[in-house]
Amino acid sequence: MKFQNRFAIAKTLGLFYFSFLIAINVFSQDTAYYTPAFNSSGNVLKLKLHQLIKNHTQFPYTAGSTDVWDILKATDRDTVNPDNVILIYSGRSVDAAQEYNGGAGWTREHVWAKSRGDFGTDPGAGTDVHHLRPCDKGVNSSRNNRNFDDCITCVDVVDNGFNTGSKRDASKWTFEPRDDVKGDVARMIFYMAVRYEGNESDPDLELVNTILSKSDKSPKQAVLTTLLEWNKQDPVSAWEHNRNNIIYNNYQHNRNPFIDFPELAQYLWGDSLGMAWMSDALSVSSHLANAQISVYPNPTNGTVQIKGNYKTVQVYNLQGQLLTTNIANNTVIGFENLPKGVYFFRITNANNELTVFRIIKN
Repeated sequence: MKFQNRFAIAKTLGLFYFSFLIAINVFSQDTAYYTPAFNSSGNVLKLKLHQLIKNHTQFPYTAGSTDVWDILKATDRDTVNPDNVILIYSGRSVDAAQEYNGGAGWTREHVWAKSRGDFGTDPGAGTDVHHLRPCDKGVNSSRNNRNFDDCITCVDVVDNGFNTGSKRDASKWTFEPRDDVKGDVARMIFYMAVRYEGNESDPDLELVNTILSKSDKSPKQAVLTTLLEWNKQDPVSAWEHNRNNIIYNNYQHNRNPFIDFPELAQYLWGDSLGMAWMSDALSVSSHLANAQISVYPNPTNGTVQIKGNYKTVQVYNLQGQLLTTNIANNTVIGFENLPKGVYFFRITNANNELTVFRIIKN
């Protein structure tokens, strides 16, 4: 069985284990954490997000106590074989207990290359597990500190004889991860650019569109426009949600905002720049504890059904535009014709109590 297929099975089972949690993931669960950033735009929005996620609990890179090795064994655990971890760029499942093992095991990939800002493996950016992932030693070397971009002169990246689906470019200093993790990579890079703003000893990390040379140690990462596209093309998965929750609940006690709200990237660097994030129509939210309303499946390939005692249903896109209110036999009519992305279902019950569900369409 090819390793990428192995990962696909793990990811599918991961969805089986966690999709129920996401299906009832009421919007209000996220709003409490992010409320201070609502109705902000541009640099003010970035600053408020930074203030929410800074000052996280830091762990050492390597130590006799809990370190990055230990955390990655929890965050990137193979859902099929819990003794293993999944390697980010190849999808291969390997024995977690090996750690580096003289090069025979696995390495800790800094998705934001540690030379881009020259922060090494010091606590802070160097040990922040929101952007650290298990990786094969050879694949790690192929990635090096290459910029992220779609390749033009593509060279397959091979892991122990298997084609990973990731590629490096032979003519420019870039790396293209396999399709299943392009969005993951983009959202980790976005996180780093907001978390590290040059305060105290932190680097001031920024996103650019200019491809940086191998020797350039400036605190920048490219290519921004490509990362924005990858964020749209590869929606947030149950795997990412679970990883974010483990980091928040068990270790660093901060979240990656771009996993909870992937549309934030557009408000900071994309086509919604200058617009206030979270319109009034979507910011009002209360938990329907007694309504027992659920929206499923989530993520979905098209058809969406609503279960429970609801009165009205409205579907909005990321820009706050009302798209449809058509419901028949508990099925949202017209949703199957909408493009891939993130949508909000604004639902009221007979008592006019409101909640908002975030739905991902693949």
